[in-house]
Amino acid sequence: MPHHRMKRQQTTRHQITQQLLSWYDENKRDLPWRGTDDPYLVWVSEIILQQTRVSQGWDYYVRFIRRFPNVASLANANEEEVLKLWQGLGYYSRARNMHAAAKDIVSRFNGKFPTSHTDILSLKGIGEYTAAAISSIAFNEPHVAVDGNVLRVIARLFEVEEPVQSTKGKRIVKELTKELLPEERPGAFNQAIMDLGSLICIPRQPRCGDCPLANSCMVYATGRTEELPIRIKKKKTRRRYFTYLHIRQNGNTYIRRRTDNDIWRNLYEFPLIETDKPIEIEELLQNDEYNQLFRETTLLAIDGPFTYKHQLTHQQIHANFYRLTMEKGAVHAFMDQYKQIVEEEIERYPISRLMHKYIETNSNE
Repeated sequence: MPHHRMKRQQTTRHQITQQLLSWYDENKRDLPWRGTDDPYLVWVSEIILQQTRVSQGWDYYVRFIRRFPNVASLANANEEEVLKLWQGLGYYSRARNMHAAAKDIVSRFNGKFPTSHTDILSLKGIGEYTAAAISSIAFNEPHVAVDGNVLRVIARLFEVEEPVQSTKGKRIVKELTKELLPEERPGAFNQAIMDLGSLICIPRQPRCGDCPLANSCMVYATGRTEELPIRIKKKKTRRRYFTYLHIRQNGNTYIRRRTDNDIWRNLYEFPLIETDKPIEIEELLQNDEYNQLFRETTLLAIDGPFTYKHQLTHQQIHANFYRLTMEKGAVHAFMDQYKQIVEEEIERYPISRLMHKYIETNSNE
C-alpha cells in the first residue's frame, strides 16, 4: 500500500474513530436487538441479518425471540418448528445451524453461551464476522466484524484498489479496520461502521454530504465514490425447471420433505419433477417419473399450469404447478414416498417461499 496512505491513516486514525462514534451516539438506529449485551440475542440478530435486510428481519427477530427467549428453549425445540418460524427468510441452513449450535451449547457449555472468541467460533454456522460481532458487542472484546458494509466503507475511506471480495482485499480492509478499532468501545464501533454503511455509505449514490467522515475520505476527495469498492463479477445464475404436482383427493393432499443437500433442505413440498428444460403438459404426461407416480391411479382432472419464477442468489427457479384431482381410494403409488395430509393443514409445515406463493394465490380455488 502506498506510504502516503499509511501516513494519512496514522494521523487521522483516532480522529476518524471519534467522529464515527459521536455520529453513532446521535444517529444509531433504534433496533430491537440494540442495547443488549446478551450474547444469545446478539447471535440471533446477527444470523438473521446475514442475508436479510433490517426491515424484513425485524419482525422475524421479535417472533423468534418471543418463541425461543434463550439457548435452552431453542435447543429443546424440534427442527420443524424452527424452520416454520424461519419461513420466508430464506437461506434455511442458517436456522438449521443455529438449532444445532444451541444443542451444542447445552451439551458442551452447560447451556451457557461461551465467552471466549475461540469457543464462539467453534459453533456451527458462526464464522469470523459473527464471532467478532458477538465478542465485541456482548463481551467488549477487541475484534473487528467485517461485513459487506464495512468492506465498502473502509475501501472508500482509504481508497483500497484491491477487489474487496478477494482474499487480499479482505485482509487489507481487516487490517485498516483494526487500526481504527477503539479498545474501550469495540462493540459500538462495529455497530457504528455497519450503520454508516447501511444508512450513508450505501452501494450506489452514497450520501457523502451527510457523512461524518467525508473530510477524511480518500474517494470523496478524488471523486471516485462510484468506482470503489471494486467487486469481483458474480457467479453465473443457474436456471432450474420444476414441475409441482398438487394432488387433491377427498380433501387431502400429498407432500414430501426435501432431504438432499440442496436448496430448501428439510422443507416440505408437493411431488416434484425436475427437468433440464421447460416442459409442456404433453411432455409431462409422457414423463417416466410422472407415470411412475400415477401408475395405479385414476386422474379425474388436471388444471394448470400455474407458473411462477423464483429468484435465489445463484439460481432461478422456473416452476409450473399442476392441480390434479384424483379419485378417492387410489393412493398406492404415493404411500411409500409421500405424506398424506388434510389440505388445509399444509400451512403447519415449513415450506419454501415459492410453495407459499402458490398456496397463497390458489387457496380459495
